[in-house]
Formats: sequence, C-alpha cells, structure tokens
Amino acid sequence: MGRVFQLTGALVGRLTTTETRPTVMLVEMLLLPLVTVAIGLYANAEDPLGVQAGFPWVWLAPVILALRYGPLAGLGGACIVLLCWLALNIGHFAEFPKVFFLGGLILVMLVGEFSSLWQARTRRAETVQMYLDQRLEHLVRQYYLLRLSHDRLEQELIGRPMSMRDALSSLQRLGPSDAPAESAQLLLRLLAQYCQLETATLHAVVDDAAIAQPLAEIGTPRPVQLDDPLVVQALETGKLCHISQALASQRQSQYLIVAPMQDLGGTTYGLLVVHEMPFFSLQEENLQTLNLLLGYYTDGLSVQTLAQPVIERLPECPAEFAFEVQRLAHIGQTTRVPSVIVALEFLPRAVARELPQQILRLKRELDESWLIEGPQRQVLALLMPLGDAATAEGYISRIENWSQQKSGQPLAESGVFAHVIPLPAQAPVEALQRIQDLAHA
Repeated sequence: MGRVFQLTGALVGRLTTTETRPTVMLVEMLLLPLVTVAIGLYANAEDPLGVQAGFPWVWLAPVILALRYGPLAGLGGACIVLLCWLALNIGHFAEFPKVFFLGGLILVMLVGEFSSLWQARTRRAETVQMYLDQRLEHLVRQYYLLRLSHDRLEQELIGRPMSMRDALSSLQRLGPSDAPAESAQLLLRLLAQYCQLETATLHAVVDDAAIAQPLAEIGTPRPVQLDDPLVVQALETGKLCHISQALASQRQSQYLIVAPMQDLGGTTYGLLVVHEMPFFSLQEENLQTLNLLLGYYTDGLSVQTLAQPVIERLPECPAEFAFEVQRLAHIGQTTRVPSVIVALEFLPRAVARELPQQILRLKRELDESWLIEGPQRQVLALLMPLGDAATAEGYISRIENWSQQKSGQPLAESGVFAHVIPLPAQAPVEALQRIQDLAHA
C-alpha cells in the first residue's frame, strides 16, 4: 500500500514540473485531450465528451494544460477537444453545444491567466533567491578565507612563508587584462608556492569540455588523459575531486587532485590537474585552501569581465560596485525586481567633519558603496540590491535619526543631501554618470 502511494505521489508530482522543450509541450497538448476523449468513448460511447453529463470531465485536459503551460497551451487543448467533437459528429454540426464550449473556453482562459501570473512570480522569486544564494556563497568564501588567514597568522608554518593576505593580493593582480597563458602560469606558480604542488597543469575549459593542451604547467607532467575518472567527475560535479574519492569508489586515477575553476554563477573557466605533491600536503586543510584560492581567482575574473563596460566608461568606479550594478540591472531587466542607489552629497563642511567615512560604517551588509571625491565635495553612492524608493527612504530616515542623535542637527544643516536614483535596467552606466557628475558639479 505504501509503495502504491509513493508511486501515485510521484506521478502526481510530475504535474507540478513543466517541460521547457516545445516538442514535449506540443506532444502533451495533443495527447492529453485525446486520452481524455478516449476515456469518454470507453465510458459512454453515446456522449464521449460529456456534453449531457452532470460535469464536463473532458475540460480537465485543457485546464491541466493551461495550469502547466499557460493560456495558449490550454487554448490548443480546447481546439483538440473541438476537433474531436467535429470528428465524432460529422453530419450533425447543427447540434453544436455552444454553451458547453463557451463555458469551457472561459474556464480555460481564466485558469491560463492565473497560471501565467504565478509562473511569472515564481520565476521572479527564483531569480531573487539565486542572487541571494550567490551573495551568501560569496560571504561564506570570504569567511573561510578570513579563518584560514587567521590560522596562518597563529601557526606561522615554516614551509609556507607566504601569508594568506599576500596570496589574495597576488590573485587580485591577475585578471583578464593579462595574456591568458602568462596569467595561468602566474596563478599556477602561486598555487605551487602556497599549496606545495610539485607537478601540475592548468587547462582551459570551453563549452564544459577541457582542452588537452595545458595553458600552464610546473614540473614535468605527462599528457593529461581527459577520460580519467577524476577529470570526468570534476567536470560533471563542478567540485574539487581527489584520489581518495576515486579509491573509495574503486576507480583508478593517474592524478592526485582535479579542481575546476568555477565562479559563483557556475561558469567553469579552467581545470587544475595535480600530478604530484608531497604526501603530507594531501590533507583536508590544504585541499580547502586550494579550492578557495581557485574560487577567489575565478570570482575575480567574472567580476572584472562583467564590470569592464562600466569601468571603461567610469575608470574611478570600483570593480565590485560596477559588477553589482551590472548584475542587478540584469535581474531588473529579466524579473522586473528593482534596485535603487542612494547618493549622499557632502558639502565641504561635512567633508571636514569626516561624515562620509562615518556614514559609510552605517551601510547595510548587502549594500555596495562607492565614495567619489570631487574638487569641492564628495558623493557616497550606496547600491541597495532588490530595493525600491521605500527602501531608500527608510535608510535616509535612519541616518537622519543618527545625525540628530550625534550632532543635534538634521542632515541638510550638516551639509549632507540625499538623492534617490532608481537603477535602470537598460542603461545603468547613465545613472552612475549622473552620480559622478554630482561630485564634480
């Protein structure tokens, strides 16, 4: 009984998942009404569509299609039902049940409209959740990097003269502006120095497939076998794999570690293959350090690549701020979830009291900031993700209360003026240009 219930639950659960392939949707739109009519023929051959029945069961098929795919699919299912009636009543078209089909079409269109509305809301919520998950993963990575750096400061290992701070500073200097081969070689040398790699290769990944010819190498590696179990597993899972996993699953691998270079968005840039390293270095802490350094580097690549159009127009804009602007503009364009920028303009008397630095400490955790220094004034731009004018007004009210408590003066008397600028989905650079012009007015 329990097994039958599980099987039924699995079949019913499939009704809540829609196929994105048009061919599958068309097949469902054709077969579901036909199956319903066939059941009607089996149950009551004289009235298979249930025109005279107490309940129009045949309309369940178009209603289900409208719920799953929207009004167009439901309308297509209704057309199939209409064609079935015409095929079963050749020569009796004068008896066409107008009220039966009119009521069914109205029901299908209402259900389809309801489905379209909630599908749009679901897509919007999924996009926002994906953005928040990426930010959370970024914070987790930063937390682990900070913890590792703290451990290094405590232990001061003789075999690792480089600190985590030095390693991250070196990674920040590498980017897409460098030649790919030179950048890959510098990255590999840094990993070898910090994680004690002896023989390793770095390969480019194109369309989720690794290129056999390495971009960079250290030691004397052998040609890489792309069908090796660890290489295949790393590309499929997008996670670091090591020899212990291969041995646990009774597979033979030629390599000790295979790690994909994947950013927060899931894009794979390259593949690190470690052939040889000291035995005592193949431990959990070193693997975690290697994975985090690769993730930090690839995150920097994605940030600089996406932020490049903004930085070319506004060279003073920080890369993190430009990246977040581009990403939030894309979210606003695809899901219509807005974001807003609060630009705080500081007059010379406010700058002299160091109010920009003090207010900067009051920003929210998810906000990105850009302090623009002009010849006479400064402008602090605060990017507030997934917020609107109400969010901006709430923040301005908070710092207004802070100013009253600290100096007994409102922001305007202290020389601080707030500007609320919605982040446009189409041309975010224009909004940033307006903010920069405030500082140089």
